[in-house]
Amino acid sequence: MITGILKEIKIEENRVSMTPAGVEVMKGHGHAVLVEKSAGVGSGFEDKAYAAAGAEIVKTAKEVYDRSDMVMHVKEPMPPEYKLIRKDQIVFTYFHLAADQALTKAMIKTKSIDIAYETIQKADGSLPLLIPMSEVAGRMAIHEGAKYLEMEYGGEGVLLGGVPGVDPATVLVIGAGTVGTQAAKMACGLGAKVYVVDSWLPRLRYLNDVMPANCFTLMSTPATIRRLICEADLVVGSVLIPGAKAPKLVTRDMLKIMKKGSVLVDVAIDQGGCFETSKATTHKDPVYTIDGIIHYCVGNMPGAVAKTSTLALTNATLPYAVEIANKGWKKAMKENPEIKKGANVIQGQITFKGVADAFNLKLAQIDKLL
Repeated sequence: MITGILKEIKIEENRVSMTPAGVEVMKGHGHAVLVEKSAGVGSGFEDKAYAAAGAEIVKTAKEVYDRSDMVMHVKEPMPPEYKLIRKDQIVFTYFHLAADQALTKAMIKTKSIDIAYETIQKADGSLPLLIPMSEVAGRMAIHEGAKYLEMEYGGEGVLLGGVPGVDPATVLVIGAGTVGTQAAKMACGLGAKVYVVDSWLPRLRYLNDVMPANCFTLMSTPATIRRLICEADLVVGSVLIPGAKAPKLVTRDMLKIMKKGSVLVDVAIDQGGCFETSKATTHKDPVYTIDGIIHYCVGNMPGAVAKTSTLALTNATLPYAVEIANKGWKKAMKENPEIKKGANVIQGQITFKGVADAFNLKLAQIDKLL
């Protein structure tokens, strides 16, 4: 199978979907790899490194699409790429379709094989291709939140960990999955007073056992969030429903009871965001203010630390890319239910319930298409 590695064209997205080491593995399995010129430069990987690993460097995205059986991205295809995607071509990337109706319609029209990183799921419910980027985003949420609490950026001017004789900041983390756990870990390490809320009691019990003494776990209810949001200097939204739109857990009216200059970081923005006032921003223009509350809603947070993110992503995606290339998409899905769960749009039909529900579209049964 010919696999194409595309250069990211989303604003300030510097990651790449495969490292030179990944290319070497693909070649070892007998597959050809095309890499678009300069695809890896933003992550510190030069074209010559890809060529040394056995890839063919091609000049344009069009050539990658024209010649590849499977193309890989980090982020979703952008509008200029829609017309380049061929019928029955495998597109393997983060899609987050439930939050983007225009992209969903475009993928339906291409009749391609759209396998989403974010919905590949193991039997235990974990999301192996989302975890590494969630780890990065969770840690970054605290870095960015701490920065925008500084008065230079309009923040209230508090240091997360405080100093001797001065109270630390209060951090509220909504959602105790991978993002929330990593955010809480970072905030605790800096000395903040951290509350983690979630609706899954076993997870709260686990965190209560492993987190330090400055982390407090509470059952998530609207009343609990309203109470804690009054105290919070930094709120991290990290709620995920796999493949579906995120629920709005912080409403517009709650902003009025928050401290002026406090910060909201919405890590769930790729899935529509979990704050009612969230709207996607970019690394170039990352924040906006509503009712005196700073909102940070960058959809590709890990792109700011592209080298770390690319290495972590390739570690996770490569085994699945190899299996799809070795077996073809149909056999791979028949034999590996994890990959089958990644099927979002197949030959013009929606095969993932969260996407169908988001736009009231017909759901096709993936087993009937294999």
